[in-house]
Amino acid sequence: MLVKVLMSLNKTSCDLQVSISLKKVELSVGESKFFTCTVIGEALSLDWYSPQGERMVPSQRVALHNEGVRSRLTLYNANVEDAGIYRCQATDAQGHTQEATVVLEIYQKLTFRSVPSPQEFRQGDVAEVVCDVTSSPVPVVAWYHNNMEITEDTDKFQLLPNNNLQIQHVTKEDESVYRCEARVEARGEIDFRDIVLVVNVPPVLSVPQQAFNATADYGESVTFTCRAYGSPEPEVTWHRKAVELQESEQYAIRARGTTLTIRNIKQSDGGSYTCKASNKAGEVQREIFLKVFVQPHITKLRNVTAVEGSAAMISCKAEGEPLPEISWRRASDGLSFSDGDKSSDGRLEVRGRHGESTLTIVGVGLSDWGRFDCEALSRIGGHQKSMFLDIEYAPKFQTSHTVFFSWEGNPVNISCNVMSNPPATMLWRRDKLTIPAEGTANMRVYSSPGRSLLEVTPVSDRDFGRYNCTARNNIGMRFQEFILAQADVPSNPYSVRLSSVAQRTATVTFMKPDSHGGVPIGHYLVRYKDINSQEWRDVKSHGTQTVVLLTSLEPNTTYEVQVAAVNGKGRGEFSGTKSFQTLPIREPSPPSVQGQRGVGKAYRLGLIKQDDGGMPILEYIVKYKTVKEQWMTKLVPGMNDFVLLQPLQWNTHYEVEITARNVKGLSEPTFIKFSMPQKPDITADSLFSSLGLGAVVGLGLAGLLLLLALVDVGCFFLRQCGLLMCLTRKLCSKKTATGGKSKEPEEGKAAYLKLPLKEENGKESLKPDTIEIKVHSDSGLHTTPQDSKA
Repeated sequence: MLVKVLMSLNKTSCDLQVSISLKKVELSVGESKFFTCTVIGEALSLDWYSPQGERMVPSQRVALHNEGVRSRLTLYNANVEDAGIYRCQATDAQGHTQEATVVLEIYQKLTFRSVPSPQEFRQGDVAEVVCDVTSSPVPVVAWYHNNMEITEDTDKFQLLPNNNLQIQHVTKEDESVYRCEARVEARGEIDFRDIVLVVNVPPVLSVPQQAFNATADYGESVTFTCRAYGSPEPEVTWHRKAVELQESEQYAIRARGTTLTIRNIKQSDGGSYTCKASNKAGEVQREIFLKVFVQPHITKLRNVTAVEGSAAMISCKAEGEPLPEISWRRASDGLSFSDGDKSSDGRLEVRGRHGESTLTIVGVGLSDWGRFDCEALSRIGGHQKSMFLDIEYAPKFQTSHTVFFSWEGNPVNISCNVMSNPPATMLWRRDKLTIPAEGTANMRVYSSPGRSLLEVTPVSDRDFGRYNCTARNNIGMRFQEFILAQADVPSNPYSVRLSSVAQRTATVTFMKPDSHGGVPIGHYLVRYKDINSQEWRDVKSHGTQTVVLLTSLEPNTTYEVQVAAVNGKGRGEFSGTKSFQTLPIREPSPPSVQGQRGVGKAYRLGLIKQDDGGMPILEYIVKYKTVKEQWMTKLVPGMNDFVLLQPLQWNTHYEVEITARNVKGLSEPTFIKFSMPQKPDITADSLFSSLGLGAVVGLGLAGLLLLLALVDVGCFFLRQCGLLMCLTRKLCSKKTATGGKSKEPEEGKAAYLKLPLKEENGKESLKPDTIEIKVHSDSGLHTTPQDSKA
């Protein structure tokens, strides 16, 4: 506020003149200034008066200093209230006064009184960013964000009358630097402050798992995880029963407090744990519950033995926290039973109470024999044990074959097989007499667990009849009767038939006999003869086959045939006689051709042996021609299985007619057509393909031997090694031994080694130019053609 006062001069006396060095002064708040007042004349006093008209006296901010005709007024740290007209008044002895004035104007510079930075706010609040600036005159304030002026009120920003900036529902995205700029238009004065806006986000906790299970007294550990998010980063602490947990042997706090590990879990560690997260914006907490369990443990389960047909009770008892549920499983079929379950046949039932389960089986049978598994299961784990249910039962015979056949002098084994628990003792009886374990003259007893074998060799009719096998244990006694019957020869086969009758062969078929005589049939005997002959010829079947092939028959001949079955007892009766007549000799059937293929300029036709009409095929008459040429004839022996036509023309169609001939005559002809391929190029492949396999192999071996010879010669000359060197040394040593100079061979002596050359066919050829190699004692090697005659 500027106060303007016009200085006036009151001249009541011409003797006094008062003046001030300045007439008008502008001063900023806070600045200091002094004024000097000078008087001319006889002044008795010189005083200063404030704008309020009060005589000024020295104070903390006012200093007065008088020196004769001068007085200095000093104002320190001027403020707005100091503005106004200050008067300097001089008074003479007569009481006359004279004064001078000075006008002091005080103005306020731009002053940011309260502009804190950073300014922090809680996310979601209405943030009022403070910019307390003052001046005189009143300043104009503008706000900037991201170098853009906030010119008007929006849903987000509002400019308040007190020059502060209001931000609605402040978020983390609003966190930035805001500029508060103040201007005084009258003075062109401008100043600004940058304010950092910090948005604090209250903590948010993330607990992946709110409940944990652990087992006590097993050295287990459990780790709680409590992740905290917020700005600034929250501090995480753990609490139990209102007490903050600290790092110790029992507790491990890691990852800046976000994980708590409890070691060596005990049952007393169960309960709730609190995770707290706090920062400037607030605090939040979550609870995590630890449930400590005791693993299930089966304390009672025993093997049980029951008698077949009785009832069995199997008990299983288990402990644990929480109390486990008990179930049963039968190992034989995998069926499971829980409390209250009952099998489909009603024999098995389970009842449980207070950690104990009882499995009851009514009418125990052998199917119940075996292992039963008891499992105690709770939420934290399980425990399993097994027991064995043993079933005791009276002997049970496993033999269904009770009739045996034999004959005098033929031993037979009668086997008695028994199942029992406990094991049974077994013995044999004959006519109520016990057969001793060591046997009799014609009987032997062989025993093994669950089996007794009686070997009987009948010597008379008295040995045939009934035998009794008795088995006994402490549960009961059982016996089984066996019959040893006298075997007989088989009855005769029937329905004898002839099929596939040809000139020299015929097939006999028949039906098996109704009775095999008690002994399995070993084979069948087929006998046949010419009706004009008295001599029968026999043919055995292959095993028990009921089809027999007759061969080497005469054409156009009537035969009689009979069939008998043979078993261990002997041959049975022959069947009724069946007559048949072989076919007369005739011409062969038309030849059959298969597997045609070409080999060079030749063509090969495979011959399949056909019906020869009863006589051997003497020859094949082969006629072949091209379309435009005359027939050419080739005779092929009858024993051949192929026809080779050569030489033929390339790229030509041929017709072939093949006729078979025996002594009776010619067969109907068989006609064939084929085509020869294009003439191939003459290449290395065709060259070798035209050679036989032996020729190719011979050329290969010759090349290999020549290569080895060259390598050996090279080795001999260059390195004194190889087969030649070895032979040379042997020859030299022989000559030395002959001359009696084994230690010092004579100079100039040489050994000769002749290498025969190989012809292309692999045979040796002794030629005058045989290679000779001379070996000297000084290891020098030289070829000497002149020495070849030595």
